[in-house]
Amino acid sequence: MSKPIVAIIGKPNVGKSTFFNYLAGSRISIVEDTPGVTRDRVYAETNWRGRTFTLIDTGGIEPKSEDTILLQMREQANLAIQMANVIVFVTDIKQGVTSVDEEIAIMLRKSKKPIVLVCNKADNYSESKNDSYEFYNLGIGDPFPISATNATGIGDVLDEIYKHFPKKDDQEDENSIIKVALIGKPNVGKSSLVNKMLGENRAIVSDVAGTTRDAIDSYLENEYGKYTIIDTAGIRRKSKVKESIEKFSIMRTLLAIERADVVLMMIDANEGVTDQDAKIAGEAHEAGKGVIIAVNKWDEYEKETGTLEKYKKDIYNKLSYLSYAPIVFISAKTGKRVEKLYELINFVAEQNAMRVSTSTLNQVINEAIAIVQPPTDKGKRLKIFYGTQVATKPPTFVIFVNSKELFHFSYERYLVNQIRKEFGLEGTPIRMIAREKNEKEL
Repeated sequence: MSKPIVAIIGKPNVGKSTFFNYLAGSRISIVEDTPGVTRDRVYAETNWRGRTFTLIDTGGIEPKSEDTILLQMREQANLAIQMANVIVFVTDIKQGVTSVDEEIAIMLRKSKKPIVLVCNKADNYSESKNDSYEFYNLGIGDPFPISATNATGIGDVLDEIYKHFPKKDDQEDENSIIKVALIGKPNVGKSSLVNKMLGENRAIVSDVAGTTRDAIDSYLENEYGKYTIIDTAGIRRKSKVKESIEKFSIMRTLLAIERADVVLMMIDANEGVTDQDAKIAGEAHEAGKGVIIAVNKWDEYEKETGTLEKYKKDIYNKLSYLSYAPIVFISAKTGKRVEKLYELINFVAEQNAMRVSTSTLNQVINEAIAIVQPPTDKGKRLKIFYGTQVATKPPTFVIFVNSKELFHFSYERYLVNQIRKEFGLEGTPIRMIAREKNEKEL
């Protein structure tokens, strides 16, 4: 990635996520008093002195822990360190220098990367200045006392980070990146698919459902194009959402859908489409995103002649509103057909952003009217004057009519199908708005 990358590192519960959220300008990372809440790397873009850079928040490092999740968190932090141009080492000024801080400092010095040492929780800034001196013992430069909660001292930290940025690359403006959100129930294989696509252990993969709590961005560039892959926490049933952390994760998944260009809806082949799948997919449809249905764990499913077509038919029966979405059968574990996803993502993103000329659109509408006459009600017939496309992502059409009440849903669906028949628009919802001729266009 061309933009500078800044990794935020430190032991658990020193305020890394609070610091990250302040710089990012929003509550992107979950902030909770429970140590170890931020399990995966979380990405956000921010700006300082006209320079856009990428922040990575990481799970806290506990060097001596043998706990499986904590071991993987440490591995994630190591990956963030390898990717970063600058490392921000966050410590707790109230605790002073701990043995864990010393071990992390040794690890960071070995990275040979520029390190900015931050002493957080300096809530009384003038008094805390003296308390920061013992952090010189870590041997990684001047300590910067800050209070992430009160937003004091952060400007000095940003100035120091800025000093270590590599020379600006003219290619930093990357508008061609397709944002892809992976959604689905917990434990459907979203993180495994991210790891397979990236070729690294990008997200924590474990047998415990719901390991990924945050929506995580990963940049990927290959021969097919440039992508931001957003792995999301699986949305659980509301009855099972007991912790506030889970509630944050649901909101984050919905936000991930909102900012995506294409949504990859993952279904477990062994379970088929569940009510929960229908709800999650409905969020992507309502948001107007391009949608691909990926049936994962297909290598584990018992097959016979005609199984694939029968399975597709069953999906479209249960997700009738997604009849436009292409279906691909994959195995995130073995990598089977994962390569095919890139061309499909590109295609669906193009379809979602397609623009149709007014003259061509009206030709299709007129032909559709000639085949099937508009409906009548109480002797009054619907008249369609003309249509025009007013937006993309998703393609949105305004149809000017004599009476909106006469523009029944069944005829709207007929026109949408005719438009699809002519222009394709596979993988994207189509929005159609009826307006009476005296109303203003959008």
